[in-house]
Amino acid sequence: MLNSEEIENYKNDGAVFLRKKFDISWVEKLKIGIKKDIKNPSPRFKSHTIEKNIPSYLEDYWTWDRIPEFKDFVFNSPVSQIASELMSAKKVNLLMDNWFLREAGAKSSTPFHHDISYFDVNGTMCILWLPLEPTGKDEGVAWIKGSHLWKKNFLRVRFTDGHKVEGKESIINGKKYEDLPDILGDKDKYKFLKWDCELGDCVMFDIRTLHGTLSPFLPKKTLSRYTLRVAKEDAQIDYVGDWTSFNYRKAMQDAGYKNGDKLGGSMFPQLWPKSM
Repeated sequence: MLNSEEIENYKNDGAVFLRKKFDISWVEKLKIGIKKDIKNPSPRFKSHTIEKNIPSYLEDYWTWDRIPEFKDFVFNSPVSQIASELMSAKKVNLLMDNWFLREAGAKSSTPFHHDISYFDVNGTMCILWLPLEPTGKDEGVAWIKGSHLWKKNFLRVRFTDGHKVEGKESIINGKKYEDLPDILGDKDKYKFLKWDCELGDCVMFDIRTLHGTLSPFLPKKTLSRYTLRVAKEDAQIDYVGDWTSFNYRKAMQDAGYKNGDKLGGSMFPQLWPKSM
């Protein structure tokens, strides 16, 4: 499904643009799913816009098992095969799905971050970023080329307006967590990757690749994205400790997942190879 250049770009750069990998029917199905979720959101649904009665930046996650359109995409779209080729994986499991929606005129933006710091899982993982409307390269996020190879763990950043950093620089369970560098204040130090996306285009990126909104803009139209995090067979549960209020550890522990467990079961089902 992928050519050697696409796979090499992913491995070297930490992100790769893939053209027309998803049929438009998948895009339309995901948009229907988001509308359903907004009408009947999960307990995790949130607005990252603090001020009331203005255009908002919305998000929900872990919704695949309650929205049929999301479940269909997770299990039956090409995403798991694409991920298996990029990660050279024999098996691919779901980590988490979520969606973001910026209403027309919303001021809220995505802070620079890498997703590995938000999960109690370690190993080889990648992320699908699929825009559900045609999106200019300055209307989406930008990825810092090669940042997945820095071998650094950065503190989590809240998406809510103000982008509060959670925790302090420290060593947690043997891992050093540090503040992000001032990326926006020192842009010349980095090579940014960003692309114009038409319907069906996507970006796949390593879970350790730093990404965020590079420059402020007010969307003239509502923009939505569906994202999906998946893991290779080497991934395992790695509880990092109570150093931040953002976690879903209790749900994982209540489901019986223990430190060191491989992904699987009801929360992290296998996506590839697809079952017959």
